[in-house]
Amino acid sequence: MTSVGGAVPRWATRGDAVLRNVRVVDVVDGTVGPSTSILVRDGLIERIAEDASEGAQVPTADLDGAYVLPGLINMHTHFSLSLPGPSGADVEAFGEAGLALYMADGARRTLHSGVTTVRCVAEKGHADFALRRAIDAGWVQGPRIYTAGRALACTGGHGSGSDDTLECDGADAFTHGVRAQIKAGADLIKLMISGGIAGEHETISTPQLTRDEMAAAISTAHAWGRKVTAHAGPADVIAEAVSLGIDGIEHGYELTPDVCAAMAAQGTALVPTLVVTRASAFFDELGVPAWMQERSLGAGERHVASYRMALEAGVEVLLGSDMPPFWAFEGTTAVVRELEHMHAFGLDRAATLRAATLSPARWLGIDAQTGSIAVGKRADLIAMRGNPLDDISALRGIGMVMKNGVIVRDDRENE
Repeated sequence: MTSVGGAVPRWATRGDAVLRNVRVVDVVDGTVGPSTSILVRDGLIERIAEDASEGAQVPTADLDGAYVLPGLINMHTHFSLSLPGPSGADVEAFGEAGLALYMADGARRTLHSGVTTVRCVAEKGHADFALRRAIDAGWVQGPRIYTAGRALACTGGHGSGSDDTLECDGADAFTHGVRAQIKAGADLIKLMISGGIAGEHETISTPQLTRDEMAAAISTAHAWGRKVTAHAGPADVIAEAVSLGIDGIEHGYELTPDVCAAMAAQGTALVPTLVVTRASAFFDELGVPAWMQERSLGAGERHVASYRMALEAGVEVLLGSDMPPFWAFEGTTAVVRELEHMHAFGLDRAATLRAATLSPARWLGIDAQTGSIAVGKRADLIAMRGNPLDDISALRGIGMVMKNGVIVRDDRENE
């Protein structure tokens, strides 16, 4: 934190620093450079060189040979997540003040887990916009937020039991729904085009939007310069959305080779969220009912097969945990566990790192600013002892997190 004249400080939003004795992981080439230093001024990388600190009057941190990566970008985040069960009911009952505090705590923990940018894909009550402003102003700590506001669903559709969705019926209503999110400040649009795991009175394969409804939402969003992603499970529904120009698919539980080929040709990205169909311990912790657990775990094998089809077809895959990124899960965090699954089920290590950094930045249109380590880019960085190009599980050892040149977590302080 910064302080001037004894005033109560805000969290610093930009910083100056030198990181010495680091090895930079190049996510573009999938290589590791020799020991070097990184000079950061006003939140941006100014120089990468062995003598980068020479003459620089800025705070210096010697990382003792740590491997440095761009900060992770999680493309499927819900800070206000409330699943069926008692824990979800508690979140639903918070009220505006309680929800704001809960989401702020989740944002801080997400940043400290190594995620420096998130894409929120359905948040309650438009609290995400207030949270984004608070983070940008330095009132609270958290990642950079790109958000869809409320997701758009049909009446009774997936997620419609909470105010993180807006119920719409008919093309005109979906057009209005898109415009309403953009008016509120949405960076993208999220559609619920099929059933899913968390809807008791639906199945994963339940189609929920008409072609006209999807077309109206997608064309309106594109006219306003916003990309569109969709919660979607079944291949036929996804195929229709792809034919209408959708930019992303979340989950993709039941893909086929033909649909994957269409996605690759169209440039439609997949955020597979593999962890959600192998999250029994997480569901137990939240008291999620048996019907949802059975549906989730029962979809796991088909989910992985779909993911592998997508990789074979050349579909671009992006990191997204759906679970809170920071959640302690199977010996690590949910976001790292998702990356381990993405690698274990077919993505090579270098591509896995790109799926967590540069590829999401490109989808968001911010790859000139972040997503890789280069002069002129934001100093959003994480450091760890092991080389993730040798073992993705080295990410379990993240010990330093920097956002915009400000070190927000430094485990050396506790050594």
